[in-house]
Amino acid sequence: MDHSHQSAGSEASISLTSAVAMGTGVMIGAGIFALTGQIAGLAGPLFPLSFIAGAVVTAFSAYSYIAMSNQWPSSGGIAMILTKAYGPGAVAAAASLLMALSMVINESLVARTFAAYALRPFDIDGGLLVPLIAVGLIVFAYAVNASGNRSVGLLSVLMSALKIGGIALFGVAALWASGSGSGNAGGSNDFAPIGFVGSVALSILAFKGFTTITNSGGEISDPHRNVGRTIVISIVICAVTYLLVALAVGSSLTPAGIQDARDYALAEAAKPVLGQTAFYLTVALAMVATASGLVASVFAVSRMLTMLTDMKMIPHSHFGMSGSIQSHMLVYTVFIAGTLAVLFDLSRIASLGAFFYLVMDMAVHWGVWSRLRNEINARGWVILTALALDAVVVAAFTILKWQSDPMIVVYAITGIVAVFIYERFYLGAWFKQRETEA
Repeated sequence: MDHSHQSAGSEASISLTSAVAMGTGVMIGAGIFALTGQIAGLAGPLFPLSFIAGAVVTAFSAYSYIAMSNQWPSSGGIAMILTKAYGPGAVAAAASLLMALSMVINESLVARTFAAYALRPFDIDGGLLVPLIAVGLIVFAYAVNASGNRSVGLLSVLMSALKIGGIALFGVAALWASGSGSGNAGGSNDFAPIGFVGSVALSILAFKGFTTITNSGGEISDPHRNVGRTIVISIVICAVTYLLVALAVGSSLTPAGIQDARDYALAEAAKPVLGQTAFYLTVALAMVATASGLVASVFAVSRMLTMLTDMKMIPHSHFGMSGSIQSHMLVYTVFIAGTLAVLFDLSRIASLGAFFYLVMDMAVHWGVWSRLRNEINARGWVILTALALDAVVVAAFTILKWQSDPMIVVYAITGIVAVFIYERFYLGAWFKQRETEA
């Protein structure tokens, strides 16, 4: 079976515009609203530059994915990349599963962020309502995705246009009202280089939505041409948007203030310079952005898990459910995301997602560099640079988290090791001979 093609029954139904909307939808939903406060807590007064550093690392990382997707576009494309590199064994399956899990973790992150913003007009910070609302949003995302590709694509385009325009307007208005592009962002000397480098792990997480495009490659029209274009356009749009908003937030709040309001930083930043009306508008915008980001993420991860099942890389049980494997994967995805949203707070969810994603990302780069770069005519130095940048960021982030919250490091390591051991037990070999293309 040639997995370089889209899975049976799928249609190339996503246009370039819809694909960009999907990618930016996932990135901006998580990046700005969910992670700004978390990043500021690590990076200090220079936190806007963390987004730029994250964009640079992501640009290097994207090279491997673009080169591979141009050669072999497919739905569930990251699983395809890893299988091409390592064969359909435990290494490829485990790394693919880490990617899928990082996406599910992202869904719980975005859902809890939606809840945090939704409760701000009522001055409710935390409590039982946060996980309850988060789970409700996850169920809504399931309902939208169960209606099919066309509904997902249309909703992604409309919501992405609304939120990108709204977020850009917020940034410009806040900078104009504050009268400065720097404001409080440089008002503190509490800068630690390792904190800044570690914060890039979360900034990278804010850009990881570009992998949504890779995972849905076989669904995109003219994929050999449009997958790469979509990734580049999405990263550029998000980098500009992130920097604009980070500068606006930094001009309104001190780093300590951002940290205090880390789960709803943009809403708090709107109050001092734009007033109460802008606060409510920002809350509404956050809810739209996070909801659309969740819908797009569920769409992508369900397709990736379906492909892993088709490739016999993960087991599958119907648990008495009717319908297709893809419909079952939607159920599993939202169940896991809902469980995580109940069990962990935003900081821990973000940290866990960063660890899972970066380990997977390094596995991709090593596999492409060591086994495939000549076959796809890729530049080895770009791939090695991406690998080295990931390693530095992971090391700094691990040190920071071990100092502040060692249990999340333990959870991450335990989870990663468990995934690899499970896949080794299920598939019986770390590496297998990859199939020859017809």
